[in-house]
Amino acid sequence: MSQSTAIEPSDADARWMTYALELARQAEAKGEVPVGAVLLLDGQVIGEGRNRMIEASDPSAHAEIEALRAAGSRLGNYRIPGSTLYVTLEPCVMCAGAIVHARVARVVYAASDPKTGAAGSVFDVLGSERHNHRVDIVRGVCADEAASLLTGFFRSRR
Repeated sequence: MSQSTAIEPSDADARWMTYALELARQAEAKGEVPVGAVLLLDGQVIGEGRNRMIEASDPSAHAEIEALRAAGSRLGNYRIPGSTLYVTLEPCVMCAGAIVHARVARVVYAASDPKTGAAGSVFDVLGSERHNHRVDIVRGVCADEAASLLTGFFRSRR
């Protein structure tokens, strides 16, 4: 398994991650695990999402998938080259696969997922040399805030 290459955050990354964190708070308000995602192309929001698995009775309704679906619908294309996805939690294998198939150029995530992360923590789907597309990754942008949101959510459920 190849390890994906992490890149340094840009000046705008914290601003867009703050937006994704607001989407995560919306998910939490609906009783969902607080994860939010926003997808940009040429500096414009083309899709956004929050976890909606319970609300939609859909195991695939992760924030990343919701953002990719919205962008694909808006653009009339399932491929979104040159885009950047901001997400508050490291993508899982399902989401990472969709990100690769959509040809997203860059993923910026906040908190790492040491149990199911697929952007290098447990699996490296985004950077695997077995795919014909690899994704640039920026890790840890607003990580403390995202981790605190997730920890608080799960603590309140126990």
